[in-house]
Amino acid sequence: MSAELLSILALIVMFVVATVFPVNLGALALVGAFLVGTLAAGMSTDDILGAFPGSLFVILVGVTLLFAIATNNGTVDWLVRAAVHLVRGRLAAIPIVVFAISALLTAVGAPAPAVAAILAPIAFGFAADYRIHPMLIGLMVAHGTQAGAFSPISVLGGIVNGVTRDAKLPGDNLVLFLSSFAFNAAAAVVVFFIFGGRHLVNRGAVSRAGAPARSPSPSPAPAPASDGSATATAISTSVSVEADAGSGGLRLTPHQALTLTGIVALCLAVLVFKLDVGLTAITVAVVLSLTSPKTNKGAVERVAWPTVLLICGVVTYVGVLQEIGTVDYVGSAVAAIGIPLLVALLICYVGGVVSAFASTVGILGALVPLAVPLLNQGTLGPVAMVAALSVSSAIVDVSPFSTTGALLVANVRGMERDAFYRKLLAYGAAIVVVGPLAAWAFLVAPGWLG
Repeated sequence: MSAELLSILALIVMFVVATVFPVNLGALALVGAFLVGTLAAGMSTDDILGAFPGSLFVILVGVTLLFAIATNNGTVDWLVRAAVHLVRGRLAAIPIVVFAISALLTAVGAPAPAVAAILAPIAFGFAADYRIHPMLIGLMVAHGTQAGAFSPISVLGGIVNGVTRDAKLPGDNLVLFLSSFAFNAAAAVVVFFIFGGRHLVNRGAVSRAGAPARSPSPSPAPAPASDGSATATAISTSVSVEADAGSGGLRLTPHQALTLTGIVALCLAVLVFKLDVGLTAITVAVVLSLTSPKTNKGAVERVAWPTVLLICGVVTYVGVLQEIGTVDYVGSAVAAIGIPLLVALLICYVGGVVSAFASTVGILGALVPLAVPLLNQGTLGPVAMVAALSVSSAIVDVSPFSTTGALLVANVRGMERDAFYRKLLAYGAAIVVVGPLAAWAFLVAPGWLG
C-alpha cells in the first residue's frame, strides 16, 4: 500500500476511533503523524515537528484564556443580565436575545461548547419560567454559537483563515463570518416559527413585577465532548428575575469594565491594525491578570487544553499529509471525476456528516487542505468553497452527538429529556441533509463569489 493511501486510511481510522472511544482526536493525530511520517514516508522527527502549528497554538491559548478570565470575573454573567434587562418583559425577544448573546460570545473568541455550557442552563430556566418551547430556546443557543463562530478572532475563524493562508488560497474574513451568520440566522428564523415563536408574539409582554421568581439554575449535568473541549463541562451560573428588573444588577465592577475594554481593544487591534490575534489576546489576558490576580486565579486551568491538543494535533497530521504528497494524490483523484460542482457538493456533505458525530475543528483542519487541489483547478471560487465547507461542517453541531447538542440534552428543562433528545435528533438529521446542500447551492453553485 502506498504512503498516500495509508495516510488517508489512518485519518479515517482516527476519526472512527475518536467517535467511538473517549480519546482525544488530537492525540491520535500526533501519534498518526509520528507513525505514518516515520514508518511510511521516512520523515525525520524535525520534519514531523515542523508541521506543528505554533501560531495557531498561540491563537487558541490566547482567546480561550481571555474568555476564561471574562467568565471568572463575572463579565459574561453581566452581559447575560444586561441583555435580559433589555427584553423588558417581551417574551418573543427572549429567544432573540439568547441567539445574540451566543453569537457575540463566540465571535469574540469563546469556544462554542463553553458558551453552550454557560448559557444552556440559563436559557432553559427562562424557557421553563415563561412557557417557551425548550426546542426553541435550545436551538437558539446552538445556532447562535455557530453564527458568531467564524469571526476573525474566533477559534474556528482563526483555524480556517490560518489553513487557507497556509494553502496560499485567497481568503475573505468578512465573507466567511457573514456566510456562517446568515445561514444560522436563517435557521434560527425557521426554528422561531416552527417551535412557537408566533405564539410568543401573540402573548405580548408580561409584567416583570409579577414574573415568577426562581431559584438559581442548577449546574448542568456532564455531557460527552466529541471535540474534547475542556470548557464543555458543567458550569454553575444563575440569573434571577429580580436582577432583570433592577438596574442595580447591571452595575459593572471596575475589573469587569476593564475586561470589556480589553475585548473591544482586541477587536480593534485585529480588525483595524491587523495585529496578530493570539499574541494580542494573550497580552490583554496578562494585563487583566495583573490588575486582579485573585479574581483571575485558576483562569489558566480553564483554558480549553483538550481543544488545543485536538486542533494542533490534526493540523500537524495534515502537515505530514502535505509533505508525503497525499494532498496532491487526492487532487488527482478528484480531477478524474471531471465534475467540480459535484465534487464540491460531496466534500460539503462529508464535512457535514462527519462533523455531526465528531469534531468540527478536526474536520475543518483536515478537509480544507484536501480541497486545495480541487480549488487550484480554477473552476470553483476558493472563497465560496471554503465558506460553504465551513458552514456545512459547523451548522450541524445541533446534532445531539456533538458537544453543543449533548449539552442541550443534558440541561433541558420543561420537557422530558428523552422526548427532547428525539426531537433534537430529528432536527439534527434534517440539518445534515439540508445544510450542506443549501451552502453549496447558495455559495458554490452560482459561481458569483471568487
